[in-house]
Amino acid sequence: MDHAGQDHIGRIVNSIEQVVDGKSEAVETALVVLLAEGHLLIEDVPGVGKTVLAKALARTVSCTVKRIQFTPDLLPSDITGVSAYNQQTQSFEFKPGAVFANIVIGDEINRASPKTQSALLEAMEERQVTVDGSTYALGSPFTVVATQNPYEMEGTYALPEAQRDRFMARISMGYPDAAAELSIVQQRDAANPLDALRPVATVDDLRSMIAGARAVHVAEAVEQYCVSIARATREDNELRLGASPRATLHLVRAAKARAYVHGRGYVLPDDVDALAPAVLAHRLLAMRGSDGPDAAVRRIVAATPVPAGSPEAR
Repeated sequence: MDHAGQDHIGRIVNSIEQVVDGKSEAVETALVVLLAEGHLLIEDVPGVGKTVLAKALARTVSCTVKRIQFTPDLLPSDITGVSAYNQQTQSFEFKPGAVFANIVIGDEINRASPKTQSALLEAMEERQVTVDGSTYALGSPFTVVATQNPYEMEGTYALPEAQRDRFMARISMGYPDAAAELSIVQQRDAANPLDALRPVATVDDLRSMIAGARAVHVAEAVEQYCVSIARATREDNELRLGASPRATLHLVRAAKARAYVHGRGYVLPDDVDALAPAVLAHRLLAMRGSDGPDAAVRRIVAATPVPAGSPEAR
């Protein structure tokens, strides 16, 4: 048992929940993605706390953080960087863009053009950027936490399938319940609780927790369970695009991180069940007239038998 890691996890969760009321599941998934070295997409209507969650997650760890406000006139070079000519040295120098940080907050990512959105593809998958033929490595850890408004809202562009597939998980905040909304009104009328948020873990603590999550054991039966769920999405009659092998890998990594967050050194099928909708649904395309990807994933998970030999059945 990693007692130091569990202490840090408890402090991080408590800090975030000071400013994100009544959204414990969203907070946990955000932390799971961070510890799994993935990228998180937060999708919902304006005003429900998407950016607040992203900022709160970033401020709990004393690492480098950059925020990008995505707009229609944002250029790819604003994200990755640009080679500028230095007259004194008479040579080109690379000026790093906003993506060079441990945590990158991409606010309203689907308000930028597809060309600008695609500037993140190499960074999110390979942890590097290539500018003018030169490749520059990004720091470690590196996580993108992006927010987006629903596609049907004015001024938005749909994220390309390749972009969505690079996000480990997608979550929705949803409206708060009445008690949480009243608390928001009372607490934030005079001050923003984000201003009082301070780091409760260092970047070295974060690296240690990431290593702990990576070391969590996954039985072969549980790995097969993840593969079976992903393959079922490719064969489902209500889906026209199923989960990629990258999605299967992300599901396993996220399940390991969830087990670590819950203080276990091994993955249970319950970890997979809890994360499958968030990890898989945003990558899928449903047939017209179907119930949608989220419902399809939940149906597939319920119908997929837990293989014999897994640590626990459902």
